Amino acid sequence: MEKDQETASPAPVRSIAPVSGPGSPPAVTPPRGPVLPVCAAIGVMVIWGGTPLFSKIAASQIDPVLVGVLRTVLAGCLALPLAVAMRLRLPSGKREKQLLAFSGFAAFIAFPLLFTVGQHRTSALHGALILATLPVFTSLFATVVERRQVSRGWIAGCLIALASEAVVIVLRQPGRPGSATLSGDLIVLGSSLICAMGYVAGARLAQSGYRSLATTIWGVLLASLLLGPLLIWSLCRSGVPQAGPAAWGSVLVLAGLTSVLGYVVWYWALAKGGISRIASVQFTQPLFGIILAGVVLGEWPAPVTALAGVGVLIGARLVLTAGSR
Repeated sequence: MEKDQETASPAPVRSIAPVSGPGSPPAVTPPRGPVLPVCAAIGVMVIWGGTPLFSKIAASQIDPVLVGVLRTVLAGCLALPLAVAMRLRLPSGKREKQLLAFSGFAAFIAFPLLFTVGQHRTSALHGALILATLPVFTSLFATVVERRQVSRGWIAGCLIALASEAVVIVLRQPGRPGSATLSGDLIVLGSSLICAMGYVAGARLAQSGYRSLATTIWGVLLASLLLGPLLIWSLCRSGVPQAGPAAWGSVLVLAGLTSVLGYVVWYWALAKGGISRIASVQFTQPLFGIILAGVVLGEWPAPVTALAGVGVLIGARLVLTAGSR
């Protein structure tokens, strides 16, 4: 859903930087570094790529809205000691606080709630392919907000990615494992649009000098405070959901690894391995999502869907490459 360790938004920003979990600043050619940061970055991509799968598993036994709430509230419980231990301060200016509030709302309230509801209604495969357009939406919003001039390559990339995504959504395959629905796909698409807005707000905040990691930690912490009363009300009203280890394990992965620790590791990898070197790993995120959906749930893409998925990835790559120039 950051960059040089402190140069972008609270999650995968890509036009302002490169690609999916977080983004990064202008590309520089870094010297070859140790292998550990690359391995750590790939590990984060596996976790982030598995977001549709974990959401699907959790929502199969727990109410989707409750999954979204649990994801953020539990993440906030982990974010609080991190904020204290790392001495992460809140922004001081009014505009910076507004950017942090919107970024946190979009990335840690609107996105998890909408995405989990939508993912419950569609396949993990479609969820992964729709999330692959997140960098494109981020670049689109950033271009509008910053009034950037665009190149032909950027326009071509947007058209290819969005047209391919339309094929994925419209040409669904009824009867296949985890059959996708139009309503589910559109809700996931809406969650991606809102999340991209949050990333742009986080990136704007980073441009003022505020640390991207702090944006993520404080964003999830403040969001958890807002959702806490809703969680308490839900548990008092319906009790603790009777779910199995797989569902609860998925919730913990979404809360701890996807929403918090993944970003900590990601920033560390960017710092130790070089921004441009590590950021390129982000393009593997949707691939891991597709593979996990196939291996775990048997949701392998039909030929048309696979071709459209390739189009989405090519388009996103063109957008980010053109944007970095």
